[in-house]
Amino acid sequence: MENQNQISFILRKISTEQFAIIESAFDSTKDNIEMENSVRFGFNLEKRIITALLSVNFKQDKGPFLLLEIGCHFEIIEEHWKNIYHSEKHEIQIPLAIARHLVVLAMGTLRGVLHAKTENTSFNIFFLPTINVTDLVKEDVVIKTNDSVQVK
Repeated sequence: MENQNQISFILRKISTEQFAIIESAFDSTKDNIEMENSVRFGFNLEKRIITALLSVNFKQDKGPFLLLEIGCHFEIIEEHWKNIYHSEKHEIQIPLAIARHLVVLAMGTLRGVLHAKTENTSFNIFFLPTINVTDLVKEDVVIKTNDSVQVK
């Protein structure tokens, strides 16, 4: 009997959705730096792709000075797609453990892209600390396919 919770996938693409350094918003004489991060999910039904979109913003009093958002595009193998895509309900349901695993992989990617984009700049001192993904993803991820934007 096949495990209904088994979801095998392949990382097909990494995209930089947004990147900006706003030097005028950064004051190196102040140490009141805040970091915000978020996660959201997208999809491409035709290609059986689930995309974990992660972003990080570093900010001070004047607002954000370093912004990055990346997407990790995971192709779900055909025989496991039926375990998450429910056409009759018009939804994709990603089990909590799988969603967290995708976010962990994307978080490592976000960390590497941040380093690569800021390398040889004065902003290379900013990095992502370890982040508990249980705080970011608390339940199964349900994506309504009839009212969501597809990621290409």
